[in-house]
Amino acid sequence: MDSADPLGAGTYGLWVERPTIADLDADTRPRERMARLGRGALSDTELVALLLGSGTSGANAVDLARDLLVIHGGLAGLARLDVAALTRTDGIGLAKASRLVAALELGRRRVVAVDQRAVVRSSQDVALLVAPLLADQPRERVVAVICDGQSKVIAVTVVAEGGAHGASFPVRELLAEVLRRDGSAVALAHQHPGGDPTPSAADVATTRAVVTAAAQCGVRFLDHVVLAGGQWRSAATTLGIDLRLPGRRDE
Repeated sequence: MDSADPLGAGTYGLWVERPTIADLDADTRPRERMARLGRGALSDTELVALLLGSGTSGANAVDLARDLLVIHGGLAGLARLDVAALTRTDGIGLAKASRLVAALELGRRRVVAVDQRAVVRSSQDVALLVAPLLADQPRERVVAVICDGQSKVIAVTVVAEGGAHGASFPVRELLAEVLRRDGSAVALAHQHPGGDPTPSAADVATTRAVVTAAAQCGVRFLDHVVLAGGQWRSAATTLGIDLRLPGRRDE
């Protein structure tokens, strides 16, 4: 055994030189495979590799993508990371991290792309609309469902990150966004990362503040739904607000 290489076989420590993308057979390269077979034929690893664009001096893009998915528990784990968390991974700089986060966020938003036929008639309608935007979020995120006068959905948009607290919640910005989109009604939703959907005192205070401010602007308040652990609760109902939504279904 070579004294300079105690593990033998041309390795140093745990280092093993891996082939670059250029070293792979053309039939196995992700870009060529997508062009030939279509996007559905690619594995998660290959799709992530295409987003990364390149690897490192010791690993090609496919190897780096595979390592990322293993380290973070697959796509679900990867989707929970922000740019800062991703850049703490060896081989992932700001550009690679930004591309990954942007792609995963686009995928999430595509799920909630507004169906022009969607109508909010119940708290469950709100919960179903916002669930994809709240899934896998490590911090509280507040989403607004903006509707017209008949409660038809105009937009589903994130309005705050980090909590839904009465003292810091951007009520003015929320209502400005509703009016900017020519909305006549709005529902709020946010998630509790801890897993309990029971509205907190802060959630109820936020609901009360939004109800008051919306009424002053001529905007109808529809609901404030709290999601957690696959369940939801209405903070508006907790507050005792009679929502009277057009065509409201019993829940």
